[in-house]
Amino acid sequence: MSRHKRPEVEDRLASIEGHVRAVRKMLQEDRTYPEIVHQVAAVRASLDGVIQVIVDDLVEDCVATGRKGGSVSEAVLELRQVVASSR
Repeated sequence: MSRHKRPEVEDRLASIEGHVRAVRKMLQEDRTYPEIVHQVAAVRASLDGVIQVIVDDLVEDCVATGRKGGSVSEAVLELRQVVASSR
């Protein structure tokens, strides 16, 4: 992962970590199912956002690799594997 994207990913993950702790607290407080499901869905959306940042960074890296004369086929294969595993 590029150095300029790492802080963004770390910040997003820290936020998600706090959100998950809040959801656990909701469970302990016997909050309603709809409230809990709503918050879990928000966590999932946040995780999807992290995946998007990482994939975008990988795409940028693949393009840069191609421009530098690197193995484009290897870069594309890596990109396909990452996208497939994120589903």
